[in-house]
Amino acid sequence: MIALSLAEIAEVVGGQTHDIPDPSVQVTGPVVRDSREAGPGSLFVAFAGERADGHDFATAVVEAGAVAVLGTRPVGVPAIVVDDVQSALGALARHVVRRLGATLVALTGSAGKTSTKDLIAQVLQRKAPTVFTPGSLNNEIGLPLTALSATEETKFLVLEMGARGIGHIRYLTGLTPPKVGLVLNVGSAHIGEFGGREQIAQAKGELVEALPSEADGGTAILNADDPYVRAMASRTKAKVLFFGESGEADVSAENVRLTDTGQPSFRLHTPSGASDVTMRLYGEHHVSNALAAAAVAHELGMSADEIAVALSEAGSLSRWRMEVTERPDGVTVVNDAYNANPESMKAALRALAAMGKGRRTWAVLGKMAELGDEALAEHDAVGRLAVRLNVSKLVAVGGREAAWLQLGAYNEGSWGEESVHVSDAQAAVDLLRSELRPGDVVLVKASRSVGLESVAQALLETGAEGEVSAR
Repeated sequence: MIALSLAEIAEVVGGQTHDIPDPSVQVTGPVVRDSREAGPGSLFVAFAGERADGHDFATAVVEAGAVAVLGTRPVGVPAIVVDDVQSALGALARHVVRRLGATLVALTGSAGKTSTKDLIAQVLQRKAPTVFTPGSLNNEIGLPLTALSATEETKFLVLEMGARGIGHIRYLTGLTPPKVGLVLNVGSAHIGEFGGREQIAQAKGELVEALPSEADGGTAILNADDPYVRAMASRTKAKVLFFGESGEADVSAENVRLTDTGQPSFRLHTPSGASDVTMRLYGEHHVSNALAAAAVAHELGMSADEIAVALSEAGSLSRWRMEVTERPDGVTVVNDAYNANPESMKAALRALAAMGKGRRTWAVLGKMAELGDEALAEHDAVGRLAVRLNVSKLVAVGGREAAWLQLGAYNEGSWGEESVHVSDAQAAVDLLRSELRPGDVVLVKASRSVGLESVAQALLETGAEGEVSAR
């Protein structure tokens, strides 16, 4: 964080200082909420959670070097006491962002936010110091913590914004007002909570409504291939830049193909020129993510050649998102278990099919959460797609939703042993350990709550031990 005195922080957040001998002492380190991350010069934010109360760690963090604690009660060490820690954290982030000279880029969408954010960050880092959301910490706590990690040297601040209802993104943009806003898509993720795609579009579009006008430097970057997103052009005063395959796209891809290993290759077209890209990431769905990143980079002054080189060298920065690992025996494990929705599930299956040409493919799939009344139809559709893509074996893991996955496969014509329903992750591991052969490709994917990353981890541990069936 940029250096601020405890007195200034207290004024910004509307708090009272307690046990602070010298209010002019500055916070020069990071703002953290995990006591294990506290260090010299840091500010510890004490949240009272269901499992632990951050106030209980106040003495430990100060002993570790923290300058003070931001909390809701005195704790016997230097502290700034406020009525609401979350509101205070947001106010501090708003204050710091206003003082920064950085260009703030915000993005949202139903699918692909984290992968696209990671691409944008890796491209912009080629141009200037860039701070970006770690993982998917995109809510009212994670977003201000990310913003507060910026320093005087930061030129680009890239923030992922999530939403579970109307008004959430409006709140986040109030904390960290963006200059460039990117909307990727309007899909089925959280449709059960929102109530429909129209409501999702209303919520996601709050990002472009928050942008400054074109005269003041605001730019909305929109997916021309998604009608809900394309329509958001009428909701902003900012300049509009489209990306996608549509004829009206300003940034597009030509001659898209997948390499033999399932990595996308294409010719990138931007208003400033064209250049060839071959990505290190897996799956054709990353083309759209790459075009979105390219549109942001173009708007911020990078040439087509610079963007193409950066996209070709970018990797996966966030765990359990199409992590591809080949075991010594030749079994390839694709760990995409961080989360799942209908769009990302279908994209992952298509990537599996592309990667597995000439090899046996396994789709180990679980529940997609928060789909409401659409749950049965969406799980059925994923099961059907697995059959249409000629996935060798579908392993549906879990309860009712897994049964629906298998039902979809059955209804599409998958009989015999082509699909199987198992009760839990351990049952899936046991099955795979007994039936995998050298050269097989295994995709593991489900919503975060299912915890299927344990399947991928177990398979990689098995591979390291050299235990695999040779049948």
